[in-house]
Formats: sequence, C-alpha cells, structure tokens
Amino acid sequence: MIVVASDTHLQHNPPHEFLDGALVPIFETPARVAIIRAALERAAIGPVVAPRSFGIEPVRAVHDDGYLTYLETIYDRWVVAGGAPEAVIPGTLAVRWMTRPHTHPLAAPGYYTFDTCAPIVAGTYAAARAAADIALTGADRLLAGERYVYALCRPPGHHAGRDLCGGYCFLNNAAIAAEYLIRNAAGATCAILDIDLHHGNGTQQIFYERNDVLFVSIHASPDYQYPFFMGYANECGAGPGEGYNLNLPLAAGVGDREYLLVLDQALRAIADFAPRFLVISAGFDTFAGDPVAGHGSGFALSAAVYPQIGRHIAALNLPTLVVQEGGYAIESLGDNVVGLLQGLEE
Repeated sequence: MIVVASDTHLQHNPPHEFLDGALVPIFETPARVAIIRAALERAAIGPVVAPRSFGIEPVRAVHDDGYLTYLETIYDRWVVAGGAPEAVIPGTLAVRWMTRPHTHPLAAPGYYTFDTCAPIVAGTYAAARAAADIALTGADRLLAGERYVYALCRPPGHHAGRDLCGGYCFLNNAAIAAEYLIRNAAGATCAILDIDLHHGNGTQQIFYERNDVLFVSIHASPDYQYPFFMGYANECGAGPGEGYNLNLPLAAGVGDREYLLVLDQALRAIADFAPRFLVISAGFDTFAGDPVAGHGSGFALSAAVYPQIGRHIAALNLPTLVVQEGGYAIESLGDNVVGLLQGLEE
C-alpha cells in the first residue's frame, strides 16, 4: 500500500489549547506522525512517497477564498496587532446574532473559528496546505489505478468547514480529496466514511446539499461528545443532498462487537450508493482510553478490532483513500493504524 507523507507538518506545533476551561498542552502534536511512521516501517507498509504540489485550485474548490486568505495571513497580522505570539486563539466568537464578518486581526479568529482547539502558529498554513497535498496525491494515485492509498495527513481535517476551522482542523483533507476525485473522473461519485470518535461536522457541512457524495459518520453522540451541535441522526442532507448524509451516533462505552454491527450498517448504505471511490476519514480516538475522549465519554474499542474494521471495509471492493484524522493514545496509535491498513489489504 502506498503511503503519502511529508515532514512539513512539523511547522505546525502549537504549545497549548483551551480545553474544558483549562489551558493545557495540545494533544495534536508532531509526535503522532512520528509514531505512525515508525509503526508503518516496522510492518513494512509502503513505499512512502512525498506529495506533489497541486496548487490552490483544488483547495478553493472546497474552501471559501476569504477563509483561505485568513489562514494564510492571520498569524503575522495577529502578532502585529498585539496578540500573543504563542498561538492565535480567539477570545470572542461570532455566534447567534453577532455574526458580522470582521477583518481586524484580533477579531477575525472569532469569525473563522468555532472553538478554542485550533490554535494557529506561524507554520500552520504551510502544514495544512501540505496535508491537503498529501490527500490530493493519494486521490491522484487512485485515479491512476491504485486500490488502496494511505494519506498520513497532519493537521487533520474533518472538523474544518467551508469557512471555519476548529477541533485541530484547518483544511478538510478528505473533502478536498473527494472533490478532486469527482472532478477528475467523469461521472464519478464518492462516499466518505468517517470513523473518528467525533462527528465530521465540517465534511457534513461541505457536502450537505450534494447528491454526488454520500457522507456516512459513525461517532459518539453529540448529546455528550464534541462537536455537540451537529451529528444527530435526523441530519439527512438538504435539497438535492437529502438522503445523502447518514449519521450513526453511538452511546459512550461502545465495544468491538456493537461497533462492527453499526459499521456493517454504514457499509450497506455505501454499497447501495455504489460509488466509484471511497474516502475514509480514519480517526483512532475510538480506542479505549484515548485522552481526548474525556472521562468516560469515549468508546471502548480494542486494538484487535481495527484489522476487522479494515476487512469489513475491504469487502466493498472499492478504490479507497485512507485519510488520517484523530487518535491521541500515542502508545497505541501506530499499531492501530497498521491494524486497519493490514485489514484492508488482507
């Protein structure tokens, strides 16, 4: 299986985030990629190839121009305006009736960010663009005939909407890849299967009124888990996209057996849609004890289930791009990624 990876992610290394009212060291660190790459090497999964540059146009096909300009320029503007140089983190958010677009560098983060868990540093934009190129390179390999490609993206992407960042995400790598596949394969459709613990609210927003992309998300219920305000089962798409958004929210503590049953439900929906391509938003924070899940509000999946997940997905027999999303149990992350990829290829 081809692996696409880059070291540009090292430029994105914020020192902290605000989480549940506290300033804490950020969980989404460069060590995650190092751990995964070491596990891939031990398992002889590869080759590892560098991404090529696709320019801005495939990113603009998914994200708003004003938002992209914001991501590219905000750190320097923030520091010049007196913001703390450690990271751009909004102090005031545009919500409810306070939603006027704002260009002042101390206010713009509140317009383009929906939480305090997406700190921006000097190298964030470069890292996010490189992650998008990783996903695009993987998509291009599918168009060239590869069956499975793993895009080792960092920062992750599935919480990023058309003009919003949050939850460690800035550019929606999976959405950018799916859009690229559709635009470069005549008449193609694409399914996106999100298996991160958290609902892919950004991906849902991007494709909510589309019928050429089926978005299916298995995640912790927003009744008790981030992102809280999206991810409910009654969110089914709108307009032409009605019926093309399937949310499968689950209770806390879900184990291997129950998860696989729900996964099979998701895969049946994808099989019925009959897409030409499959993109997986692969998060591993479903693992028991993942620190980002919170106290008692995560899943209880074992390491043994990830190869099974891969085998179940492989039964669809689709060209598949696996895009790295979450997963913060550092000691197990690499092995869990390897398990999923090996299950796919068995």
